[in-house]
Amino acid sequence: MSQKTLTEDTQSGVTEAQPASSSKRWWILAIVAVAQLMVVLDATIVNIALPSAQKDLGFSDGNRQWIVTAYALAFASLLLLGGRIADLFGRKTAFLIGVVGFAGASALGGAANSFGMLVTARALQGVAGALLAPAALSLLNTTFTDARERARAFSVYGAIAGAGGAVGLLLGGVLTDAFDWRWTLYVNVAIAFVAFAGGWVLLSNHRDAAGSKLDVPGTVLVAGGLFSLVYGFSNAETHDWSSPQTWGFLIVGVVLLAAFVWWQNRAEHPLLPLRILLDRNRGASFLTVLITGAGMFGVFLFLTYYLQLNLGFSPTKTGVAFLPMIGALMVMAQVGTTVLVPRLGPKVVIPLGFAIAMVGMAWLTGIGVGSSYATHVLPQLIVIGAGLGMVMPPAMQLATGGVAAEDAGVASATVNAMQQVGGSIGTALLNTLAASAATDYLAGKDATSKLVQAQATIESYTTAFWWSAGFFAAGTLIALGLYRRGVPQQDADAAPVVHM
Repeated sequence: MSQKTLTEDTQSGVTEAQPASSSKRWWILAIVAVAQLMVVLDATIVNIALPSAQKDLGFSDGNRQWIVTAYALAFASLLLLGGRIADLFGRKTAFLIGVVGFAGASALGGAANSFGMLVTARALQGVAGALLAPAALSLLNTTFTDARERARAFSVYGAIAGAGGAVGLLLGGVLTDAFDWRWTLYVNVAIAFVAFAGGWVLLSNHRDAAGSKLDVPGTVLVAGGLFSLVYGFSNAETHDWSSPQTWGFLIVGVVLLAAFVWWQNRAEHPLLPLRILLDRNRGASFLTVLITGAGMFGVFLFLTYYLQLNLGFSPTKTGVAFLPMIGALMVMAQVGTTVLVPRLGPKVVIPLGFAIAMVGMAWLTGIGVGSSYATHVLPQLIVIGAGLGMVMPPAMQLATGGVAAEDAGVASATVNAMQQVGGSIGTALLNTLAASAATDYLAGKDATSKLVQAQATIESYTTAFWWSAGFFAAGTLIALGLYRRGVPQQDADAAPVVHM
């Protein structure tokens, strides 16, 4: 069956039909997937190389968190601006500039000869990622409008978004062991070359919101609000929750975001039109992505520590240990988006996925000092991966589905912002709770005993896993309550523009 592509000239208002190349659409998916993988990898690939980087550059344990936080701050606070820039000035332009910027910042970080230079490079990576990520997702949203093809495309994209963190741990371990920590940054240059070449050849530029203007007050409010929120939660890792540097920034963040919502109701050209948030399935999907981001760090962060410090795994072996989870996630991403959601609807599938992930996380709390990977980690990882595969890809598809073409970039940016903020919240909360659990366990015991110390670390890991299970339990209830019944219908008029 032949398909048609509608290409709309926003300047003249003329719309004409052109034949769409099915093979070209799938090549675009490949390029978008490569770019998204580069962005998602950087959330974790540097983590596993941090000890080597710290030894090489000589920065303190207290400063170590800023290698991760600098990226998260820039990325999260500028995402909505990046998404709107893609709508206003063209997705191809935003995509290519983002790819080049990410490659340049990665090269700078790889060549860093000081702590300040590395932090600057990581922040610049975040800026480029904030432009690249929403452009990539909105390209996917406007390229695939056929319901079945769109489901397949989002199963791939969602699997990458969900599994990219684990892939980053694997690749980071391999590069650090085989070469040097700097290659965890240099590798982005090679990935970016592929993404740029493919984007240059395959994509065409189009400005669906060319008649709009940039909402400067809204940009300042949301950037300041997201920055304060992520910064406040990041400070919770190194400061007490009672510190003004923690609660003070959190309050400022909430106030600025509330002011942003108030302004969006009054702005002539709002940065984030509230119609995007008010659709019930879309709003539920944004919350789903937020909760998933928070809970997933319980797996990646603390299980990495357990595998390396308690089971003695090397960085490379640690990354390999996550592969079964990635496999389960990718299989269920395909099944969830192309089979289950079209038949059962998100109100059944996404809560079920959350519940399965919750069971896997609760099961993972059974680890101990003498546990083995094959019996106490592997089965649990497969269950968690299967559950998350039923959650992430369908949620991302529903979060951007049915959005008008002129809002595709900012809707895509909102999805990425939810994932990033969720990850920041999860990291801060779980780190704080885990540290408190270890301290409480050591109270009244011989803290010099290696066995007691080992058991204290196990207590901190299992506490984090229980809280992650709690996040997924909350996600089960929220998804069950918010998603509409039935199978989502493809809105033929919602995103009529497909550009190649």
